[in-house]
Amino acid sequence: MRYATILLTLVTGPAVAGSAPFTVGSRGYGSLQDAVNAIGDGEGVIQIAPGVYRQCAVQEHGRITYRATQPGTAIFEKQACEDKAGLVLRSRASHVDGLIFRGYAVDDNNGAGIRAEQGDLLVTNSMFLDSEQGIIGGARQPKGPRRVNQRITIQDSTFSGLGRCRPDNCSHSIYLWTGTATITRSRFESGRGGHYIKLRTPMVSITDNSFDDTGGTSTSRMIDLPEGATGVIAGNTFVQGAHKDNAWEMIAVRAEFKTYPSAGLRIENNIGSLAPGQRIKPSFVVDWSKEQLAVGENRLADGITLFASR
Repeated sequence: MRYATILLTLVTGPAVAGSAPFTVGSRGYGSLQDAVNAIGDGEGVIQIAPGVYRQCAVQEHGRITYRATQPGTAIFEKQACEDKAGLVLRSRASHVDGLIFRGYAVDDNNGAGIRAEQGDLLVTNSMFLDSEQGIIGGARQPKGPRRVNQRITIQDSTFSGLGRCRPDNCSHSIYLWTGTATITRSRFESGRGGHYIKLRTPMVSITDNSFDDTGGTSTSRMIDLPEGATGVIAGNTFVQGAHKDNAWEMIAVRAEFKTYPSAGLRIENNIGSLAPGQRIKPSFVVDWSKEQLAVGENRLADGITLFASR
């Protein structure tokens, strides 16, 4: 969220000619993939100099931190590895800190800044802009319980201008199939289709975020837990926009499959309002699970119903 106010003053030129923009320890590299390969199956930090980079990388080993030397000035755009994302991660662990990803579109309409196929992921102080997806994580699996230990944590980040819908499916700002998903102190705004957060994961923690759909177009739910989940959704602020494909549900639980239990899912201390021009009266929480959710006190504007069961 802290970068939203400086978006128009970011660096727009490439890294200085002749410099080594990617540094591991005392050694510099001309490409991000070379820096990743240098760490290999070890553990290391890649320091990324200010610049706009049309590069991508695949991490298959080790524990790597990708860190901007000046947060908010290292921008990766458009170039997707494996026709997937700017960073394709399938290793032990990754940490992305202070980077910007923008302008990703690929053949299957799931172009993302980050695709985390396996291994834990921590994202901090980063931005995801004007792409089909911001972060997509986990692996598509058959129906039935998934034993996935992957943990994805996203904090202090911004997601803007993301999502896209086709006749058969939609892309989203965040779409994860993981063991646990933690999303906190982040901003979601101006979606272009799909949901802001869609999680196929048994345990969630979604706290202290802002969802401003005022500038959104063709968007759907703020939070979708299509196979159920336990955990907490608390301390968030939601503004329901006026130009939505689905304006009836702000948070949806188990709308597709009965994969995970939802009893005890806490939804409390959130604030919900309607943007000017929004005439549909939505339900804040819509539940298909028929289980006992823990829906507590939430401050909702007139016209928003707290809870509905389907």
